[in-house]
Amino acid sequence: MVAKPDGPEDVPEDRKPPSDEARSAFVPPAGVEPPEPPEEEHPTSEFALPEGLAPEPPAEQEGSAFAPPSTYSAQNSPPAFTPAYGIPLAKLPQDAPWQDRMRTMLRLPVGERPVPEAPRKADEAGPPVPRVLDLTLRIGELLLAGGEGAEDVEAAMFAICRSYGLDRCEPTVTFTLLSITYQPSLVDDPVTANRTVRRRGTDYTRLAAVYLLLADINDPEHDVSPEEAYRRLAEIRRNRHPYPGWVLTAAAGVLAGAASVLLGGGPTVFFVAALGAMLGDRLAWLFAGRGLPEFYQFLVAAMPPAALGVALTLLHADLRPSAVITGGLFALIPGRALVAAVQDGLTGFYITASARLLEVGYFFVAIVVGVLSVLYLAVQFGAQLNPEGVLSPVERPWVQIAASMVLCATFAILLQQSRGTVLFATLNGGVAWVIYASIAVTADGSAVMATAVAAGLVGLFGQLAARYHHTSSLPYVTAAIGPLLPGSATYFGVLAIAQNNLDQGFGSLAKAAALALAIAIGVNLGGELARLFMQAPGAAAARRAAKRTRGF
Repeated sequence: MVAKPDGPEDVPEDRKPPSDEARSAFVPPAGVEPPEPPEEEHPTSEFALPEGLAPEPPAEQEGSAFAPPSTYSAQNSPPAFTPAYGIPLAKLPQDAPWQDRMRTMLRLPVGERPVPEAPRKADEAGPPVPRVLDLTLRIGELLLAGGEGAEDVEAAMFAICRSYGLDRCEPTVTFTLLSITYQPSLVDDPVTANRTVRRRGTDYTRLAAVYLLLADINDPEHDVSPEEAYRRLAEIRRNRHPYPGWVLTAAAGVLAGAASVLLGGGPTVFFVAALGAMLGDRLAWLFAGRGLPEFYQFLVAAMPPAALGVALTLLHADLRPSAVITGGLFALIPGRALVAAVQDGLTGFYITASARLLEVGYFFVAIVVGVLSVLYLAVQFGAQLNPEGVLSPVERPWVQIAASMVLCATFAILLQQSRGTVLFATLNGGVAWVIYASIAVTADGSAVMATAVAAGLVGLFGQLAARYHHTSSLPYVTAAIGPLLPGSATYFGVLAIAQNNLDQGFGSLAKAAALALAIAIGVNLGGELARLFMQAPGAAAARRAAKRTRGF
């Protein structure tokens, strides 16, 4: 009998023929260990630790910026990316000032900004996008040309776009260029418009009118159409300045006279300083009418006060020629531009801040060159200019307080402020001078610290007044810093250079720069303190500052 062949299921595993997969050239034969993969094809990361080796915890450096806090827990660490439960919705209450709400939204990432509170219906047609963008740029141009900081201009532009339903917009402000981009959705092409600021003028009355228009546009109870906004904007542009030219010239003279009284001058010094400042102002107007740049306008405006001070020295009059020259400098130092430059730098707009500081530097050099030219000629003619007169202040508290308030009032007129804001700026400047004199003169403290503290109070009070009136803080702040401007340090540095005392002269000019920066930083800090302690625009939407690195 023939035996039946075994079926496939009856054949032992070791006797089965190898399959096609088993015959692959990449499969090692039975009983051969697979080779180790090459180093470049090793599946393990080169940073992985070998098995059985525990990493040694690094020693925590005391005070290191990279050491985790003692309360840090890896199990309960905050999420590094978007958490599973989402990002808390930022809520911006309507009763908060629109400046704070828009500034908060600008500092939020685009993905975390809240949607408009009253979204438009799908079948409701909104205003034309190009018209809204053009209106936004025109209003932003007036604000930037009037001296507002870059962040405040961006907040205003952002507020206008959102008020007309353009919530996906990004404004950008530099020193001379305004641009805004609107993207309807993630799949639509963006629309971009820009505008160049070619002329700058100081008219705080016009600035207050622009803020009133902005408040009406952002108020949900006022339905201001783009056509109505254009009409009001045209009226603002056509409005004449509140003060004629002869009033401005007289105000410049009174400002210089009041500054000379602050430095110990009498009635005669007051009138001589006022005459020099008025002559310089008229020369600057003449050069402006001929189309010359502002550098030469500042240069010629600084010459008449210096010339009259030198004339008093050559006549051997028993007066204070240094007070005459220094008083003329108070009307020329660009304190407004300096405050705006430092504010832009502190808020992260470094390009605009650099351009503003460069502009201030050019004006400062023009003043120095104008005064230095006259003083150099005076030294050649044998004029005995005494720099110690600047450093010996005369203590006349009530007279100096009155002079500081007169200085602030005339400074407000030069800035073309409305008559309703002149009184507050005058009182704010008087308080600033009292604080400065108490620290620097009575307590014999540091002049830089006294200037910073007084400027901080000016910024605080000015920001509070601006919030109450829903307008810009510049009319309440800029004129009030007039008595704090470093006119004495500037004149002393220029005089030392004219007498070939270069080290002493540049040291005094560096002190003047430090005093100017103290003014600007103090004003900005006072304004930030006012915003900090007033109503915040929502706990979930706290104002965020940019996160900076630690030097790496």
